[in-house]
Amino acid sequence: MNPHPSTSPGTVVTTRLDGDVAVLRIDSPPVNALDAVLREALRTAVTDAASNPRARAIVLACAGRTFVAGADIAELERAAWGDGEGPDMSPLMTAVERSPKPVVAALHGTVLGGGLELAMACHYRTAVESTRLGLPEINLGIIPGAEGTQRLPRLVGVEKALDMGLSGKPIAASDALRAGLVDRIADGDLEAAAVAFAREALERGEAPPRTSERADRIGTPQENAPRLAAARETVRKTKPHLPAARAWVDAVEAAVTLPFEEGRRRERALSAETVRSEPCKALLHVFLAERAAAKSPGTPKEIALAPVERVAIVGAGTMGGGIAMACANAGIAVRLRDATPEALEAGMAAVRRNYDVSVKRGRLTSEVVAERIARVTPQLDEAGFGEADLIIEAVFESMELKRRVFAELDRVARPGCVLATNTSTLDIDAIAAETSRPESVVGLHFFSPANVMRLLEIVQGERTSPEVVATALAFAKRLGKVGVVARNLPGFIGNRMMFPYMYETQFLVEEGATPEQVDRALTGFGMAMGMFAVDDMAGLDVAARVKQELGHFSDPAERRPLVADQLHAMGRYGQKTGRGWYRYEAGSRTPVPDPEVLALIERTATEAGIARRSVTDAEIVERAIYALINEGARVLADGGARRASDIDVVYVNGYGFPAWRGGPMFHADRVGLRTIHDRIVELHATHGDRWAPAPLLAKLAEDGGTFRELDGRRAEDAAVAVPA
Repeated sequence: MNPHPSTSPGTVVTTRLDGDVAVLRIDSPPVNALDAVLREALRTAVTDAASNPRARAIVLACAGRTFVAGADIAELERAAWGDGEGPDMSPLMTAVERSPKPVVAALHGTVLGGGLELAMACHYRTAVESTRLGLPEINLGIIPGAEGTQRLPRLVGVEKALDMGLSGKPIAASDALRAGLVDRIADGDLEAAAVAFAREALERGEAPPRTSERADRIGTPQENAPRLAAARETVRKTKPHLPAARAWVDAVEAAVTLPFEEGRRRERALSAETVRSEPCKALLHVFLAERAAAKSPGTPKEIALAPVERVAIVGAGTMGGGIAMACANAGIAVRLRDATPEALEAGMAAVRRNYDVSVKRGRLTSEVVAERIARVTPQLDEAGFGEADLIIEAVFESMELKRRVFAELDRVARPGCVLATNTSTLDIDAIAAETSRPESVVGLHFFSPANVMRLLEIVQGERTSPEVVATALAFAKRLGKVGVVARNLPGFIGNRMMFPYMYETQFLVEEGATPEQVDRALTGFGMAMGMFAVDDMAGLDVAARVKQELGHFSDPAERRPLVADQLHAMGRYGQKTGRGWYRYEAGSRTPVPDPEVLALIERTATEAGIARRSVTDAEIVERAIYALINEGARVLADGGARRASDIDVVYVNGYGFPAWRGGPMFHADRVGLRTIHDRIVELHATHGDRWAPAPLLAKLAEDGGTFRELDGRRAEDAAVAVPA
């Protein structure tokens, strides 16, 4: 073994000789992304090793926590916005595959996108058991552009390639071994195992097998025709909005019908088309926005974070139980307290039922579930609360109750413990005022079901310390959630924007639409659920309580929805009572239009003197989404959100806004702020002051600006203000 690896100043690839095997190690933290510098350094290292007479084989490995985990996202973003052609990896892939000496990829961590494409260009692949491999590009609205669509079918067959590409989900090393994507699972030291594998290949005396020349897994045109047709039908039904899905099928078809060189050119053309598509721009925006949201502007990187290993939760209801599961899933010990044995047992029963569903669906084993449930300690008192690093209050949405709980927690929590409230709307500062440590109080607004939903709205009070905010962001990341910091203004980000959106849909049904039509129009736009189905799911009683807390409609002249309050008075709370805007059969969550509700809507409108008319789906979408955008501009101007992109992250991850549209503020940019502003002016003239254009929206429209550009300017200002 050569004790002195060769390096060059500034390079990210080192080479050492292990006997007659050259081991090339990439070291470009944090995830060894294939940017232009790394690609050229690696291509040079491979070429040099291939010509080195002392090396008979090559092993390609990576330092750090993972093998190459993908391409450089900045290059993709520039290409999406027309500022470049995107990364060209063909020279690197060609150098690797055409090496006259066998090249073995040593895989660990998450081998994704360009990383997997690089591994497939190698002649052999060995991986540790924990490795996960995939081509997730479709989640960014693109397809691979480094020959991945051409090599994958040659290694795993058409059916598996279509499934991996269209789902974007990585597979385990054991699955990859069965499929033919990996040649061996390594035991012990990965690099040593890869070197041993390379020597075995040398002993066999075979020419290095090039994936591009394989045809044994491709199948015949007769076999592939129904597979490709079925994939296209699936895309038509499930991903009609995503050009990348159609392009993936086309690229795989090219792989099995064209010579490799022609297929490679076809893939390159298809990849370029998808990179410049609107869904790609939107999905890249969401990807980068989530990462921006995880950073707190003005907070030094070296800020001290409070360790969160022990969590206590007050309230074992739906939210408390879900939060307990989220913590247990992340390996955190939880104490779950409620006031009565009945409530505590009901909460734990719900936790067990939720885990049972995961076992039945094959997502978890019984052993894993038992381990996670064991992390949750149900209790009726505050035993152990004094040792908690974080205490989360998840009781009924009542200011009086929450104040009482926090006064109690202040007495039992240790110094340095973070005190969090799960409120969705209430004033954090008023809650914090009940404690002697307002700097330790923060809002952690989980979304239901808390063990599933990715969003965590982190509400910073007037006196919440930067250390506590940073700790909350780190806690969100540990739970696998997207944390977004909001300012303590009524409704925070999400619910403040939700109410104008919700009210507009209710006004539309009073004017002539039906709940079913409104929901159909909104899901047609791409929303995960229609507003009336959402209201029924959350509960009309919850909406009424929140509306009261927020103090809406203080002006008697302001138009207010008329039907929701009547449904609430009738005890029609939604799914929980089997009747709301819709009715629900026993054991079903499928909304069924209810003639009784339709009659109530028509009767109420007539009594109020509201003229009924035909309402188009286009008007429904316009009024609902533009109401959301207009309020979003107010939230941004008020400082309720730090960035427009934070609003997009909230709505994509917490409220079902389609990611392929980028969130409401990004969508506004793509429609055009002038177009939206001018339409809002018209709606203002017709429908009154609720449609007054937000001043920030008016200013940006006048200047020809965008929310994206505004975020960029604010980021530049922050960079100037905060020393590196």
